[in-house]
Amino acid sequence: MASGRMGVARQGQGEEFVDILEERRRGSDLGHAFRTYRPAPYRGAPPPCSAAELNAAVLQSHHLRYVAREVAVETGSSVEEVMEVAAGVVEEMSHKLQLGSVRLLGFTLSKVFKRIFSQLLVNMEGLGKLQEAIQEHPVILMPNHRSYVDFLVISYILFTYDLPVPVIAAGVPLAGMALVGEILRRSGAFFIRRSIGADKLYWAVLSEYVNTIVRSGSAPLEFYVEGLRSRTLKSLTPKLGMMHMVLEPFFKGQVYDITLVPISISYDRVLEEGLLARELLGTPKPPETTLGLLRATRVLQENYGSMHVTFGLPLSVRQLTQGKVNRRQYNLIPRDLPQRPSTDTEDCVSWLAHLVLRAQEESSVLSPWSLMACLLLQKPAEEGLPWDQKPTLLTPTEEGLPWDQLVQRTLWLRQLALDFGARLNWPEHAPASDVMSSSMALHHAVARRTEGRVYLLEEEGPAGRRPISGEEEEVEEGVARRAAAVLTVGSYRNQTLHVFVRPALLATAMNYTQSTHTDDLLSYFSFLQEVFSNEFIFVPHRRSEDFQEACSLLSKCGAVHTGQQEVMQAEAGLQTTSFLRALLRPFIDTYQVVFSHLCEERHRVFSDKQFVPALRSLATSLILSGELHTYEALSSDTQKNALSALLRLGAVTKLRIGEHNEYRADRTAIRRIADILAGKIPPQTLVTAPDARL
Repeated sequence: MASGRMGVARQGQGEEFVDILEERRRGSDLGHAFRTYRPAPYRGAPPPCSAAELNAAVLQSHHLRYVAREVAVETGSSVEEVMEVAAGVVEEMSHKLQLGSVRLLGFTLSKVFKRIFSQLLVNMEGLGKLQEAIQEHPVILMPNHRSYVDFLVISYILFTYDLPVPVIAAGVPLAGMALVGEILRRSGAFFIRRSIGADKLYWAVLSEYVNTIVRSGSAPLEFYVEGLRSRTLKSLTPKLGMMHMVLEPFFKGQVYDITLVPISISYDRVLEEGLLARELLGTPKPPETTLGLLRATRVLQENYGSMHVTFGLPLSVRQLTQGKVNRRQYNLIPRDLPQRPSTDTEDCVSWLAHLVLRAQEESSVLSPWSLMACLLLQKPAEEGLPWDQKPTLLTPTEEGLPWDQLVQRTLWLRQLALDFGARLNWPEHAPASDVMSSSMALHHAVARRTEGRVYLLEEEGPAGRRPISGEEEEVEEGVARRAAAVLTVGSYRNQTLHVFVRPALLATAMNYTQSTHTDDLLSYFSFLQEVFSNEFIFVPHRRSEDFQEACSLLSKCGAVHTGQQEVMQAEAGLQTTSFLRALLRPFIDTYQVVFSHLCEERHRVFSDKQFVPALRSLATSLILSGELHTYEALSSDTQKNALSALLRLGAVTKLRIGEHNEYRADRTAIRRIADILAGKIPPQTLVTAPDARL
């Protein structure tokens, strides 16, 4: 690895992180970009092939030619015509990795990163294990996706430490960016259409392209298992198409093993902070264009704090899948022919994807602001009132939140997070008030401290940014502005949810069931996991283990007493369980709004196009009337996750798939789910439809 003295820090559980920007600030960026670069390749890899040779191998593959003959028969075209289309797809898709472009990008990123980040911290132990893994087997790099910066930072780090630069799956709109798209392509990006549908030929080209990269092992392959950039800053349900493709060479016995490397990228502040809430509230995402990128150069004037990149423990697919998948099934037909994966294989791939996402979450590093955000959105309406029993909206009103109170509660939450195993970016010897003041300054766009109190700020409106005020005329525009502030702060709170969600589910189960019996609590806990499985990451077939983990954590912090067959609330733990229940309340409230809407709709059949606008209108009216106590019900992501839950539980059926999907609602089933969620009836009355899919 590259040598030289760099800034060293220790974050969370004693792990060593190095600030790779410190050396860049002392040295020459040009010298760094054009130094000798000799990465050690995978030992079992054949001689490196050029991008043109890779493309030729894909087009000459028996698998692609077999599919081309099928498509020719189905469309009435000749095989030659179909292969011409395939060649065009390969040309549109393929990377053109060149060291010169990597050097240019490395030089540019050094300049940009030094300007916008105070530190870029990398865990050395994880990087060392990655270096070893790359030489043993084909490696799949799997980072989380919170910012457009994610796409660039992994390549920058690997180039800095003389590791092979990855080829990266990217959305095809990036390829259309003048100049930038070509630079990315020459830096290792290959471009995939976001909507493939039933295009058999495109699937075959993409699958063979990915398979060929994995089989060759000439460079790590990087992709986002979440598929999309998370606008809520919490993990998204994995998309399994690419996961199937990268694992297929192992299942078919074409490689001995594949190594998955979870990577967690944690930001003190994300560059897209101003866009997150607006996209959730219905504002279309800005198109990815070079002009748009140039206009966004104002981000270079801002400070985004620290970025932590944590390379997780490499995972052997061979070891993890032992006994879970019968690979002999792939010997029944020639390997080059298309083969639909078995149910066992599909379940295993889903399990692996969820396992990677959990590893990403467990490696993430929380900032002080993410803890503060939890508490800013849980301000009691009255002193002494439990945090989850508030008659007013979950935002600081014009009175603000006392700074001293926020400091005290954040220190309490910091200890709770550490007890639950969180990794924190919290300077050990700095006064707490100074640490939190620095975090407040970093997030000046969404909150401010004035005269000893903290206020959330509304987004830009006709009168500019203003503190949220309950005295203003509550019109729809005002609701949207307040919602933008709440959703922005909520996104940082969401970064903590993986730490607290399992204990929060148990605390909620205890509250709604009013039972201490383990069987009753496990039943409701499992129901909540089923309902919220698009909201939070739960590894399949681990509900009992998750329940035991929740019991153990709440017992460890003194919030509950556990016996052989019961879990009892401890008097000393009321503050903890109240806080945890309040974390889930916005999601429960939003889901209940969705359930209510679908039960009251005149037409049982509805479309995507109708669903979100109608819900946004309903939630706005409920907020204005005081019947709904969370602005987060306006989030389109949460609304769609509630619909996914109903589909999975069989209470909604998808009738048509197309540009605008159509659905039918079973009102009786939806009311039953709503009643269980409200604690009115036990979850045993729910009959799930395991084959329901979104």
